[in-house]
Amino acid sequence: MARLQDKYNQEIVGTLKTKLGRTNILSLPKLQKIVVNMGVGKALEDKNRMQQAAEQLTSICGQRVQITKAKIAVSAFRLRQGNEIGCRVTLRGRRMYEFLDRLVSVALPRIRDFRGINPKSFDGNGNYTLGLSEQMVFPEIDPDKVNFTQGMDITFVTSTRNDDEARELLRAFGMPFREA
Repeated sequence: MARLQDKYNQEIVGTLKTKLGRTNILSLPKLQKIVVNMGVGKALEDKNRMQQAAEQLTSICGQRVQITKAKIAVSAFRLRQGNEIGCRVTLRGRRMYEFLDRLVSVALPRIRDFRGINPKSFDGNGNYTLGLSEQMVFPEIDPDKVNFTQGMDITFVTSTRNDDEARELLRAFGMPFREA
């Protein structure tokens, strides 16, 4: 079992029960999935970029990526329907908790001038999205083999519909929220 999954079952459930004033464990918020998305717009000119981005995202997440294709054509961006424009991974279960552990304890502290993540990036339904500007904050990426920096979006999907409950859950997992 992953370290953070153990922590959730042992400690976080108890603290959330007292903070939220609930007795039913099943009504407490929990993390359902983490979606890591990497939009590779430059892949239209250079097909090699998509392959490199997919390999890097696979090594970061430990799971094979899904290549996303354009749903509609946008002539201003020279984009045709069906072009490969990104890649994503949906993490659940043990891999999700291991990725969250590496993100909180290793990757986020490696960001330059890091002062905490924005506590207001919730969508109103209890989901949180975090954007990273480069993939090299993860230790799985060898900086000598990287030809370009690529950003990514990380979305945390929780079982609650309330942003405040989801914020408490992520704070209990160790997410370093900036003081607003």
